[in-house]
Amino acid sequence: MPKQLAVTALKIFLPSGFDFWRTVFSHGWCSLLPFRVNKNLETFSRLLRLKDGTLADCTIKASTSSLRVDALSASPLTKDQGTEVRDLLSACLRLEEDFSPFHTEARRYPQYRWIAKRGVGRLLRAPTVFEDLIKMMCTTNCSWSLTTNMVHNLVGELGEKHPDGFMSFPTPQAIAGVSEKFVRKAIRAGYRSPYLIECAERVASGELDVESWRTSVLSTEDLYRLVQGVKGMGPYAAGNLLRLLGRYSHLALDSWVRSQYAEVQYNGRRVSDRTIERAYRKYGRWQGLFFWLEMTRPWFDKKFPDW
Repeated sequence: MPKQLAVTALKIFLPSGFDFWRTVFSHGWCSLLPFRVNKNLETFSRLLRLKDGTLADCTIKASTSSLRVDALSASPLTKDQGTEVRDLLSACLRLEEDFSPFHTEARRYPQYRWIAKRGVGRLLRAPTVFEDLIKMMCTTNCSWSLTTNMVHNLVGELGEKHPDGFMSFPTPQAIAGVSEKFVRKAIRAGYRSPYLIECAERVASGELDVESWRTSVLSTEDLYRLVQGVKGMGPYAAGNLLRLLGRYSHLALDSWVRSQYAEVQYNGRRVSDRTIERAYRKYGRWQGLFFWLEMTRPWFDKKFPDW
């Protein structure tokens, strides 16, 4: 008989104006493992790997002012481990970031006043920059279903198994330790395979400190160039990753947002990238966030979008 698992109950207090589900569904990350959404139970889950290697499968239930987290692990979490879980989940939901300057800016424009009213702007991210980086590589030049399959395969093949059966996101060492042939065949990553391995090797060796990017004092353009220095991270992927680092001055254009812009602004008639960029340039450092929220506005009309 398997050993009974321990549940550690934790509470995370929420900043004023924070909307839990609109943050969870701010983009597609919530549908990529190890994140899980249960719409029937209205819970959001994440399997975390702590610094000491402990696996904690965290199920989150939201109220108006706080989150209740039930962390399932082999043994009860210590106080320090509980603090780490809170910190990691807060980082995922961007709870420590001050979005009041963005909401103040949004109120200046009638077409964007809904943003501050609904408390949106936070974009869900992974506990680590490494995970966000690897997942972003898996979004390039492919459909969302292929992205989902690649991430599912990465987690299933290279993650660590929690006693409840769910798998963690693989460590840099785990990805660095496999061959390109394995990544092509088992992960189905195609041309991205050598890029995923090289990135993992550089992070695992300490050559590339991606975790420092969230607190980097580099200018946005210098950080953008640093991200693009990782093979497999072109302008679209680098611009999107910047948003998860709290930098919003790039539009990160891809086929989906180009098509969406055409529908929203030009009744389906395609326009050039230059036209799109010119339309948002006046919003300065927030232009990429205004652009993304405008393109995804229908998602915020109800608790759970239709995807």
